[in-house]
Amino acid sequence: MNVKQRTIKSEVSFSGVGLHTGKQVNITVKPADDNHWFKFKRVDLEGAPIVEVDADNVTDTSRGTTISQNGASVSTIEHLMAALVGLQIDNVLIEIDGPEVPIMDGSSAIFIQLFNEVGYVDQDTDRDYYEITSNIHYAETDRKVEIMAMPLDGYRFTCMIDFNSPVLGSQHAAISSIEDFEKDIASSRTFCFLHELESLVDNGLIKGGDLSNAIVIVDRDVEPHELQKLAHLFNRDDISVAKEGILNNIQLRYQNEPARHKLLDMMGDLALVGRPLKAHIMSARPGHAANVAFAKKIKDQIKRDKKQKKVKVYDLNAKPVYDTVQIMNILPHRQPMLMVDKILELTENYVVGLKNVTMNEDLFMGHFPGTPIFPGVLQIEAMAQTGGILVLNTVPDPQNWLTLFLKIENARFKNQVSPGDTVIFRCDLLEPIRRGIAKMKGVAMVGDKIVSEAELMAQIVKVKGL
Repeated sequence: MNVKQRTIKSEVSFSGVGLHTGKQVNITVKPADDNHWFKFKRVDLEGAPIVEVDADNVTDTSRGTTISQNGASVSTIEHLMAALVGLQIDNVLIEIDGPEVPIMDGSSAIFIQLFNEVGYVDQDTDRDYYEITSNIHYAETDRKVEIMAMPLDGYRFTCMIDFNSPVLGSQHAAISSIEDFEKDIASSRTFCFLHELESLVDNGLIKGGDLSNAIVIVDRDVEPHELQKLAHLFNRDDISVAKEGILNNIQLRYQNEPARHKLLDMMGDLALVGRPLKAHIMSARPGHAANVAFAKKIKDQIKRDKKQKKVKVYDLNAKPVYDTVQIMNILPHRQPMLMVDKILELTENYVVGLKNVTMNEDLFMGHFPGTPIFPGVLQIEAMAQTGGILVLNTVPDPQNWLTLFLKIENARFKNQVSPGDTVIFRCDLLEPIRRGIAKMKGVAMVGDKIVSEAELMAQIVKVKGL
């Protein structure tokens, strides 16, 4: 049974302070239509520009994840994104009147509570999972960062952190399914080291910071006057260091809360892929920059998969839409220039054709006879003839028309075609046919490899005298 996309039943509003800006921010999360995914709307700016949650829109990862688009930015989005992903929400519009998502308690717990209060509604469209089918690997050797996505019919996450800190040591966190996020991960708060805190303060950041929304790890000896300075900064009477090395003796929610929060951050950052995932993610020493780079790597794989899936697996023994004789009743081409043997599929918007490349073709007598290769220009010709069938299918008497090239753009040749190969050509209309002029994207494949691709423009014209 297919899982449906879902959104929230009604809008949710909340307010809080941005961690780094210190500004009060108001947010309203609204239900959104199918296939909307997550988008921010900066209602405080002229024109209320939209910022899509997409890895291509990331502009900063120094102290959180910032996305920018249409002249607007939203920062520190990861905790809210983690809540949406963890609750398996697919579509919302997030109206925000400032540049930064409020830090709240430093985790995703408050967002989870608010969404659960209003509830969820299933939508009409199936959830658009991206299923990892082969390992995707990312590494930064200098930082000893390593992230791997592996095939799994579900969503499992394993995270390890190691900061060479005697206080933290090496920590691990994991969930075996996405349903575990709310119970085991969502309430884990953000953390930083004392030396980072001092640097952030000196650079005018964490204006909204508070010891109730972050764990501060004390990684060195601290003098009393330094603690007094921090107490003044955070409007507290006093600040102390617990024996566990945590500032202000704050009670950890989990012994490995920092590792759990790193897992939370990464789940939120992977929302930048733009689709829910089915995978087992294993990460060692992740951070926002690495998370975003990994999200982009997954997006690149999705793009490659889409190109490969343009041509599905066909039963070559099944009856074609047109065989060679029928093709010759439509196209004026004849041997040796007829480059299409079968039409396998034909709709209003795309066509799929086939050519069997054999050593018997005359061209191989002169085209590298010692190492026969089917010429790239003839691949484009075969692609165009396949597209010609699509365009000629719009007239009742195709035998009385010719298909003429007007333009070839962005032609690329990626792999060799040799005798014995079966080439599948697919041409998709890029826009509706007007006045007999068609713009198409053509892809040629041998097996699961793209051998060539191009954008074609052609026009059908009536044969003179007819």
